[in-house]
Amino acid sequence: MSGIYIHIPFCKQACHYCDFHFSTSMKKKDEMVLALAKEIRMRKKKFENETIETIYFGGGTPSILQISDLRFLIDEVYKNFTVAENPEITLEANPDDLISLSVRAQSRTIFEDYKSIGINRLSIGIQSFFEEDLTMMNRAHNSAEAKKCLEEATKYFDNISIDLIYGIPDSSQNGKQAKQMSNEKWKQNIETALSFGVPHISSYALTVEPKTALHKLIQTGKIAQPKDEVAEEHFQILVEMLEKNGFIHYELSNFGKENYFSKNNSAYWLGKKYLGIGPSAHSYDGISRSWNISNNTIYLKSLNENKLPCETEILSKADRYNEYIMTGLRTIWGVSLDRIENEFGTTYLEYLTNQAQKFLEDNLLSIEENVLKATKKGKFLTDGMASDLFLVN
Repeated sequence: MSGIYIHIPFCKQACHYCDFHFSTSMKKKDEMVLALAKEIRMRKKKFENETIETIYFGGGTPSILQISDLRFLIDEVYKNFTVAENPEITLEANPDDLISLSVRAQSRTIFEDYKSIGINRLSIGIQSFFEEDLTMMNRAHNSAEAKKCLEEATKYFDNISIDLIYGIPDSSQNGKQAKQMSNEKWKQNIETALSFGVPHISSYALTVEPKTALHKLIQTGKIAQPKDEVAEEHFQILVEMLEKNGFIHYELSNFGKENYFSKNNSAYWLGKKYLGIGPSAHSYDGISRSWNISNNTIYLKSLNENKLPCETEILSKADRYNEYIMTGLRTIWGVSLDRIENEFGTTYLEYLTNQAQKFLEDNLLSIEENVLKATKKGKFLTDGMASDLFLVN
């Protein structure tokens, strides 16, 4: 097995764009930590023959938890599973949490505390270094905290990833001037990130999800609708600037320097097994996929009754083919045509090559050493192309 993902379903406040599962009430935090530990124990038998290579605290906002909570959960993983030597242990964190926790620390910094319990990788949700962007997104931190956090974190951690969001609309200007200013702002965001020497950057287009605050704000005209052409231009700027600075564009939204790819996330894209713990978390064992209920109250009730609050589906051959197409095209590893033929058969290979022909002719896809990959021209369109290559039953 590749790793264990632990979902911490709490946040201080709701970001306007977020549709992940979380609660802004911390009343059940202690009960939730105990329930997460119980689920780890209950999942032991199904994965007892696997070796855990990564532990990933995601959310939500895992940096809300105390050191004692994180230590307790890491210990539970070690007690119940075989863990590889020097596993990658990642904590997602928000800048404001890291700053406030550092201020409160007495004898040593929060970063030293994290290292003392085995956390060796931080994924910090910066999103933007501009105050107006953070306000629009309703982030809990400000620009100064984003920079201060990275100044401190880089003193103690070598393996740091930061998140940045592109395609943010600028309502202050119109037309060509707005586009130019938007591009310049985005370049400044990237330059600021590079100035801290972080070895990994994850970057996503601002996406308007249904039922989010951002969706409502756009509907009421308070925020401009993000434009696809702006997002695409920002994406091309991002790729060019990061590759010039030694980053490898190893997945559509992820850039890492050599030896700093996310081991946890790479495992998802390479189709390895993983176990998801907590409300809304997903698991995959190579044959089936399961997901926990996205409701804290029902999750806690189920665990109290010694029940796993999850649903499971057995993946068909077509499902597994479609997932491989989706994940493979997004990465530098591409889609192996040999694997398609060996694992799925000649019919699938013929279908794929026929469907891909139009993209090959338009130089959006290429075949190198019998591996289908997105070209530089086609990378931004990867998800759309993948859907055209899917096999629909």
